[in-house]
Amino acid sequence: MIFAKHKLIQYGYTIDTMGLINGDSGDIKYADIILLPVPATRDLVNINCTITNRIIPLDILKNRRPETRIFGGGKLPIDNYTDFLLSDEYAIKNAALTAEGAISYAIEHTDFSLWQSSILVIGYGRVGKALTKRLAAFAPNLTVSARSGRDFSTLDTLGINHIKTSEISKSAKPFDIVFNTVDIKLDSSVAERLKGALFIDLASNGGFDGEYDGITYKKLPAIPGKTAPLTAGKIIAETVINLLDAKGEKYA
Repeated sequence: MIFAKHKLIQYGYTIDTMGLINGDSGDIKYADIILLPVPATRDLVNINCTITNRIIPLDILKNRRPETRIFGGGKLPIDNYTDFLLSDEYAIKNAALTAEGAISYAIEHTDFSLWQSSILVIGYGRVGKALTKRLAAFAPNLTVSARSGRDFSTLDTLGINHIKTSEISKSAKPFDIVFNTVDIKLDSSVAERLKGALFIDLASNGGFDGEYDGITYKKLPAIPGKTAPLTAGKIIAETVINLLDAKGEKYA
């Protein structure tokens, strides 16, 4: 969010902040646009202030002027609010950063190369596609799980092995690394097949329905803000500006 602030200033916006840095005291009543973080809130009560840990209730947004536009990450029951996470522009670019961060983690936390290792990507949505494209460049033994015939056809044209997501537990191939990108719960039969693997979970609600021995499980939420905060902030700023432009709204 700090980098998003700097980018918006470069675009000519006048920026004030509240709860972003220690001692800031921006006033909502004077704002044409309010930009909330990702996620905007963790408890639906207070705004997420990761750096300062300030307590700023969501109800403070009631002090805005009626015409003020609000943007943030995640659903909120607020008038004149836009969840920019739903923007294709944001989601596609954010998927690229997520893929980079996940691959970086895998390289740093294994004692073998991605080259010739056996890798499974679960899911072929935006993040799954971004991961598959980047992983393929390392020449591993790559398998992607998907659900639709369209995805299987695409993977065939790319020369990438694929299996049905529902049949991971039937795969005869052991895997060294697994990247999960979809919100599914995996049971003991899948855990048995993935024993010995580094399991990197990129989904919001994915993972296993219990704890299983033999799997190194790592949940990696909000990777872009941790591994590439400058680019992540730039993407947020540019997404919001383009959303405003699409509605013909101009601010300075």
